[in-house]
Amino acid sequence: MHEPRARRFRLLGVAGVLVATTAAAVPALMLRDRGLDGIVPHLPNLALVAAAPLKIQIHLTAAVTALVVGTVLMIGVKGSALHRGLGWTWVVAMALTAISSLFIHEMNHGAMSWIHLLSGWTIIALPIAVYAARRHKVALHRRFMTGLFVGGLIVAGGFAFIPGRLLWRVFFG
Repeated sequence: MHEPRARRFRLLGVAGVLVATTAAAVPALMLRDRGLDGIVPHLPNLALVAAAPLKIQIHLTAAVTALVVGTVLMIGVKGSALHRGLGWTWVVAMALTAISSLFIHEMNHGAMSWIHLLSGWTIIALPIAVYAARRHKVALHRRFMTGLFVGGLIVAGGFAFIPGRLLWRVFFG
């Protein structure tokens, strides 16, 4: 793909991520609780994250790290030393996110759910994407990494905001 055109698509993708994130965050900040002293803003209740089991804290920390680093990688110049260094950080964060999710079964009464299939795919796809990069198969590397970013972070992360789940309670509950 022509470089200015590819950069434009990356910027549009990042803009989409930022719009989606903002669209999710603004209503959370606008929600209100009625307290004894009147109406007070509803800020994220991070005490719920602190009270969550360690496996969930690890999963959430790794996922947020992957989201931030992945966004920087999507915007930045490809193939640079910074890209490679941050890329390894992203791979480790994504692997930790996927592996830690395999131990989280609270929503299914101790059983795995269909969303765990995404974790399995991530564990398989990450080494393929790294192999492609090391063999200079840029198109394959880009396709796998973009798919993991969108599917493994944006789509799966969106499911974390389903009513009743931890992030729903943190931001909207």
